[in-house]
Amino acid sequence: MPQHPDIEAAVRYHEAVSRGATGEELARFFHAEAVQEEFPNALFPDGVRRHLSDVLQAAERGREVIAHQRFEVHNAVASGDQVALEVTWTGTLAVPLGELPAGHVLRAHIAVFLEFREGKILAQRNYDCYERLGTV
Repeated sequence: MPQHPDIEAAVRYHEAVSRGATGEELARFFHAEAVQEEFPNALFPDGVRRHLSDVLQAAERGREVIAHQRFEVHNAVASGDQVALEVTWTGTLAVPLGELPAGHVLRAHIAVFLEFREGKILAQRNYDCYERLGTV
């Protein structure tokens, strides 16, 4: 049975981010009107809302902070143009973050909700649950 095309796109997107995709390689996954929301969590206590240009800038900055990252998609469901993913993220710090040393591995359990238009991500909502960070 073929898999939903938007699930396939969502998994490819997470694989690209795992590889450190930036610029055009990352932008190709997004609709020009895309909005990404990350709800409050341990790293962004006030949450953050980004338009596509902000998403691309954040990816560039992220490469300076995270030496290596990996997204493991555990579950995915689709309905119409909506995809929900259950994901585990691990990221190795390239630089110290608060009291955490470079080389420390961060881990988050994430629910990601994506809305697609014309095969591209129009909206992304992340609910990131980080494992204990220590004092940051």
